[in-house]
Amino acid sequence: MGLSSLLLLVAFLGWAAGGSSLHYLDGRSSRLSLEKTFGRSLKDSQCKHMLKHLHNGARITVQMPPGVEGHWVSTSCEVRPGPEFLTRSYSFYSNNTFQAHQFYYEDNHCAKPTYTLVIRGRLRLRQASWIIRGGTEAEYHLHHVQMVCHTATVAKELSQRLNRSCRGAVKGPWEPSVIYELWSEEGGYDCSRELNFAMHELQLLRMEKQYLHHNMDHLVEELFLGDIHTEPSQRLYYKPSSYQTALQNAKNHDHGCIVCRIIYRSDEFHPPILPPRADLTVGLYGQWVSQRCEVRPEVLFLTRHFIFHDNNHTWEGHYYHYSDPVCKHPTFTIYARGRYSRGLHSTRVLGGTDFVFKVNHMRVTPMDFTTTSLLNVFNGNECGVQGSWLVGVEQDVTLTNGCVALGIRLPHTEYELFRMEQDAHGRYLLYNGQRPSDGSSPDRPEKRATSYQMPLVQCSASSQSSEDSRADDVDGPLLHHNDCTGWHRGSQQLVEVTLGAFVASLLLSRQS
Repeated sequence: MGLSSLLLLVAFLGWAAGGSSLHYLDGRSSRLSLEKTFGRSLKDSQCKHMLKHLHNGARITVQMPPGVEGHWVSTSCEVRPGPEFLTRSYSFYSNNTFQAHQFYYEDNHCAKPTYTLVIRGRLRLRQASWIIRGGTEAEYHLHHVQMVCHTATVAKELSQRLNRSCRGAVKGPWEPSVIYELWSEEGGYDCSRELNFAMHELQLLRMEKQYLHHNMDHLVEELFLGDIHTEPSQRLYYKPSSYQTALQNAKNHDHGCIVCRIIYRSDEFHPPILPPRADLTVGLYGQWVSQRCEVRPEVLFLTRHFIFHDNNHTWEGHYYHYSDPVCKHPTFTIYARGRYSRGLHSTRVLGGTDFVFKVNHMRVTPMDFTTTSLLNVFNGNECGVQGSWLVGVEQDVTLTNGCVALGIRLPHTEYELFRMEQDAHGRYLLYNGQRPSDGSSPDRPEKRATSYQMPLVQCSASSQSSEDSRADDVDGPLLHHNDCTGWHRGSQQLVEVTLGAFVASLLLSRQS
């Protein structure tokens, strides 16, 4: 048995032996970790203060196994790869059955419904995930998948399309506002495959509880379900390794969420029609930070802080990586900077704006012993000076063309997708493209994303807090950083090393 396999086995046994409920709350150790991560100037920056509050101030309880019984709804118009625009309304019952409504639309504001899928089945929660820490694995079994079209045009188009691929199941032209069977246990046919339909999102769940603004009377419950493969044809075979945008409990939701109330009152014959709103022009300026601890495929947890300088179209990114799903235990940080193009309206994704991002500079800081050891064992100067890494000491890796140990290479250019909107509290949110599920990079225009990651929130309209953006750097070597906002899998060796480092960090954190 190899070292990685042994570590995974030990980690699994140790994690499975934990309690049934995890409480990630404030603690002196986490405050010291954050001070170490962000530096002593933390209090001087509103943006870094928001990140500090994210870790120390946001009191989040992760319930394991998740208590999913109840009615859960989308908080906004969601965008899936394709693109597909939809809202969701899922009900889970005490007898382990569920009924899910997926409302689809032709527009990016979810104001023009096209059809609705009604999915019924049974859900069985399994064990805590040994790969995605903080998540719970589950199995589901479908009983029925039905469809209701909301316009005559859509009904005609879909019935013709399904009749070609699912001959015999579709009898005659469909009519709007009539429910039709796509799949059933007794029917002997499955017309849902033509739509690349799958409910694999139910294979990975995570439930969070928090009290907004520390108000014990304002409980918000959020349910995260597994992510959707960025290639629609692969959805039937994909096992989730990250999460979609959270659903909120209809009884315990953010009181400012008007969308939640609209979706809660809807059904397959009365789809939710969200209030029309104008598309906001994407202005890349000022500073933006994560709203929560974000999850990436291959066991990566991080928070982000972006700074855009619109006067010379340069940008900076701070990426704080952690070994745990609430970002308490830092492993390493990345600082990168480069240039971005002027935005053009997307011709593929309504409401989206296309950008081209380049990176020309990067610095790495290992934040724990495991990551430091990992960097020091690599031979050759392919990630800073060989054998010179120290915990908490930053190194510039631009001259070594990135950092092979972290799967980051120079040079690189990426084709990005952005959109901007305001939330229920009037804050500006910035979305950028979802990373390809296969771990590749959007290094060509045709690989540009058609859906989005978790949004960042604007923390400052000014970009003057950083000293690191300099116009004389923009023609330097480009960083192969497969996410101007995240990370990819890279080679098989990188997967094994990164996973091994994560598990070692997990074991060390559990022993401390």
